[in-house]
Amino acid sequence: MSLFNLFSVSASGMSAQRLRAQLLVENMANAETTRTPEGGPYRRKDAVFASEPQGSPFSAVFQAEVDGAAGVAVAEIVEDTREPVKRYLPGHPDADAAGYVAFPRVNPAEDMVDLMNASRGFQANVSAISAVRDMIHRSLDLLR
Repeated sequence: MSLFNLFSVSASGMSAQRLRAQLLVENMANAETTRTPEGGPYRRKDAVFASEPQGSPFSAVFQAEVDGAAGVAVAEIVEDTREPVKRYLPGHPDADAAGYVAFPRVNPAEDMVDLMNASRGFQANVSAISAVRDMIHRSLDLLR
């Protein structure tokens, strides 16, 4: 595997973690949203990761040497299909006839932990890119 191919593997991980973080922030921002344009409360969204072959975008020569490193990609974004949480709030504008309001099944504490995990995953990929960059620089210094 080419060192340059490792850049695209780490970049795919960074991209996937960025999208995951966006979804988690969206979930936390809509934790109390009881009405959406689609009708009903907001539905929690999660990213599903899958392995994806990565190629080096640098040149055809490097591309020929690559054995097909696996990166990560977001295969799909799934919405929570569980029933919403019902809270008794008879004065709320979205209350049903019995006085219950449907709220999204979002746990802000759980999403915050997942967001920290996504941030650490992103940072790990940044560190991997830095390590590969340092290896390339050291290799070039040896050739001088």
